[in-house]
Amino acid sequence: MLDLHEIIFIVIGAIFVNNIVLAQFLGCCPFLGVSKKLSSAIGMGMAVTFVLTLASVITWLVQVYLLERFDIGYLQTIAFILVIASLVQFVEMVIKKHSPDLYKALGVYLPLITTNCAVLGVAIINIQKSYGFINTLFNGFANGLSFTLALILFAGIRERLEDADIPKSMQGTPIALITAALMSIAFLGFSGLI
Repeated sequence: MLDLHEIIFIVIGAIFVNNIVLAQFLGCCPFLGVSKKLSSAIGMGMAVTFVLTLASVITWLVQVYLLERFDIGYLQTIAFILVIASLVQFVEMVIKKHSPDLYKALGVYLPLITTNCAVLGVAIINIQKSYGFINTLFNGFANGLSFTLALILFAGIRERLEDADIPKSMQGTPIALITAALMSIAFLGFSGLI
């Protein structure tokens, strides 16, 4: 049964309250690595949103119709990693064949998603929270938006920091980590929302 209130809570909670990067600290590697330019942050965010949504649904199906049915839930992590890696490779092949322009735009980001722990983390969270199929779909999509929002905000700040007068010892990674920490604290303000 489709419960609109629950879906709204899942979406708002995933984007603001339990932001995958800033509250749960999943996907920090691409968050720090791909956030130097806004254009690359947008590309990575779109790719992660697409793969996270698809991976959430497929891993839920694997869990319900394979792992639970045959009582092999202890293989969850291995099965999910295989599903995610296969999915990313399949998506890469389909995009390369049907949309070469999109493949060139996303080129480097798709293989990076295979190692993004946020994708595996959301798949496992969906199972731990006992979400149904529709809630899993919306949670996967909302967490993709969550990742994209954090990435775009961080990239915008980092681009502005390049022109700022920052002491030499704080330039680069140190100021990026301090900025990420301050963003995390800012998102902590949403914790009472839901």
